[in-house]
Amino acid sequence: MRLAHRRKARGTVWSDVWDARSTSGVSMADGQEDDPLEGASAEARGGPTVLRILVGSQLRRLREASGVTREEAAYTIRGSEAKMSRLESGRVGFKPRDVADLLTLYGITEGSARDLLLSLAQRANEPGWWHRYSDTMPDWFSTYVGLEQAATIIRSYEAQYVPGLLQTEAYAKAVVELGEAVRGDEVTKRVELRLHRQQLLYTPKPPDYWAVIDEAVLRRNLGGRQVMGEQLDHLLEASNRPNITVQVVPFERSDVAAVGGPFTLLRFAEPDLPDIVYLEQLNSALYLNKDVDVMNYLQIINRLAAGALTPQRSAELIASVRDKL
Repeated sequence: MRLAHRRKARGTVWSDVWDARSTSGVSMADGQEDDPLEGASAEARGGPTVLRILVGSQLRRLREASGVTREEAAYTIRGSEAKMSRLESGRVGFKPRDVADLLTLYGITEGSARDLLLSLAQRANEPGWWHRYSDTMPDWFSTYVGLEQAATIIRSYEAQYVPGLLQTEAYAKAVVELGEAVRGDEVTKRVELRLHRQQLLYTPKPPDYWAVIDEAVLRRNLGGRQVMGEQLDHLLEASNRPNITVQVVPFERSDVAAVGGPFTLLRFAEPDLPDIVYLEQLNSALYLNKDVDVMNYLQIINRLAAGALTPQRSAELIASVRDKL
């Protein structure tokens, strides 16, 4: 589903711009397509993260079409069913020999289909641009960065801080320093990573980003008056872009904001990638993609958007808080 145009002038709920796309309650690699190579031929901005999911999905469909069990496929590549499960869900990289042996088992011994999947599998093993930050970024977050880079719609709720994609450098530094004790060079690299992630919002074909934030985010004077002032100015500037919408949940709507911690909803152009809910925890993260989970958070984000100030009134509140600093 594509956004026909940005509807920022009114208080809209997310269902107005995000129609429910059923994934039939299946996991990240369990989508079904008529053409087993349709998803694999898609261009994935998410680099290796998304390519692994797409290639794994194609391998699973080819296996099922050929009537091969997961156990038989695992035996062919000298592995376990658990290994096959990880390969088909795109959670691990691919060994060229394994992919070649599986394609042969599935009856694809030559031709462009075989060449394409072998090429995509090789590309899926190449590190993304965020690999340079791997020494300061846990694996579970690396997965999110890859998915974020591939999303066509990003929807987030934040109750404590300005969302990472909208933070200034100084504000991001203040947020990072609030966490666990880190060395100065690690703080610098984490801030650099956050700023690099933000570049996707300013590409020629950026994703549509819609952030709902609690009013407490604006009132929390993080980093001092100058840092916070620059951050609020940046929020106002960013919200003027056609692909970025910012809504604020005011204090008087605390009933609306009482939904728990922050979360992010991601949608992708590739049909093999279902909608994903990302929940970040202290030392790990959850990736939810079953229909029941996605629809639950979709309802929450709808309620938040409906109870928040309109984008225009949100901008007025941000400007008012800025003027009082």
